[in-house]
Amino acid sequence: MVDLLPERLPWFVAGPALGLLVVGLYAVANRPIGSLGAYIQTLGMVRGGRVNEPWRVWFFGGVVAGGGLAALLRGDVAFGLGYGALGEALPLPLLVAVLLAGGALMGYGARWAGGGTTGHGLCGVSVLSPGSVAATGTFMVTAVVVTAVLRIVSGGAL
Repeated sequence: MVDLLPERLPWFVAGPALGLLVVGLYAVANRPIGSLGAYIQTLGMVRGGRVNEPWRVWFFGGVVAGGGLAALLRGDVAFGLGYGALGEALPLPLLVAVLLAGGALMGYGARWAGGGTTGHGLCGVSVLSPGSVAATGTFMVTAVVVTAVLRIVSGGAL
């Protein structure tokens, strides 16, 4: 396939691009960007409900379409039902329980925090919102602790 995209954009390109996206959205719509809000608006539209901010549906669609297009251009399109090392390390009943518990905890946490990593980490921290700084710090600490626990419990397999 065509190699238009590098394996990963360098931080000094991706960081300022995300920053410009955040500033641009504030300048144009006076709204923070957030993947969770876009997902909720899109889900509401699919269910036939009222969409308060239609641009979020377009944003969500653009993220999905952009990811798909990037995978097509790189020739990396692969569909599967595997969960990588987690699926290999855990028996199916335990894997299902872990995935359900993880999903429930993430959903509860996002609801409790009033958003997710994109909204708090990019927008909230950039305007020094104390709640967003606390939420983003909690996300990071939790990720490090859960990763350490998984590595210990799995003997390094995860």
